[in-house]
Amino acid sequence: MPLVRYITADGNEYEAEVPVGNTIMQGAVDNMIDGILGECGGAGACATCHCFVDADWNDKTGGAGDSEQEMLEAIPGADERSRLSCQIEITAELDGVVVHLPAAQF
Repeated sequence: MPLVRYITADGNEYEAEVPVGNTIMQGAVDNMIDGILGECGGAGACATCHCFVDADWNDKTGGAGDSEQEMLEAIPGADERSRLSCQIEITAELDGVVVHLPAAQF
């Protein structure tokens, strides 16, 4: 299984093996990693799974779709690295992906 590295706003790092086909959000929820809430269950409707994709992984995770981009524009502190982790599906190519978690979810 691909390994995902989650780095919290205070610098703590957590690693989780996430099955191909799951999302970065589901990996965090399943492994009880603080910082990703996923209140809408991955429907892309709440933005409580906001993360910052490490710059080295932007090309492999792809860009945000239109509805995701609309959600991201409403998040304080979002930037060009911002994604909803529920919209990033794990593939074998994402083994080792690094995401940074915000100080708070809105």
